Amino acid sequence: MDPLALTAGTVLLHRGDPVEHLLHILQGRVVLGVMVEGVMAHQLGVVEGPFWLEAASGLLGLPHAVDALAETDVLLQNVPVQDFVARVQALPEDSQNLLMDMARSQRQQTEMGVSRLAKDADARCAEWLLRHAQPDELLGGLAVKFTERKRTIAAQLGIAPETFSRVLRHLRDRQLISGGGRVLGLPNPQALRDLAGV
Repeated sequence: MDPLALTAGTVLLHRGDPVEHLLHILQGRVVLGVMVEGVMAHQLGVVEGPFWLEAASGLLGLPHAVDALAETDVLLQNVPVQDFVARVQALPEDSQNLLMDMARSQRQQTEMGVSRLAKDADARCAEWLLRHAQPDELLGGLAVKFTERKRTIAAQLGIAPETFSRVLRHLRDRQLISGGGRVLGLPNPQALRDLAGV
């Protein structure tokens, strides 16, 4: 497959789009982040070829986690995702498992980075609660059991502990969470999803 040359300013990936092809940047620099109205409003980082863009999303069958914009002219290869996945599946099982573990970890870090860039404290907390929710027979729905100190969770979310406590009070007032202590019920998961933007 012949490399494709694209000019600086070309949008290479749209966050939320399904992954149909993986882009292997051979040369050039690409900005990753969150675009708002065609402008890179929140920059997560810059990568330089050779580099696979969003390979983790392709391996996991998830939509793109970030927007990508060519900062310079770029030379790239466009590889169908099924071809890329087939190459990975041809590897020894231990290598496959390692790559999938790395893909999950990279995707989680990217989602956290995007969340910190583009979402307010309420949306970040709602997203965290949804990610950690488990079915709870006692409550008859979803619940979150705190296994870490709230101070640690606040640090993961990039907010002050006081802000985390304030957001939880706000969510409780809106009846989006219930209970207290180390277990919180989620009586309205869809409202939390709407708040989190997921």
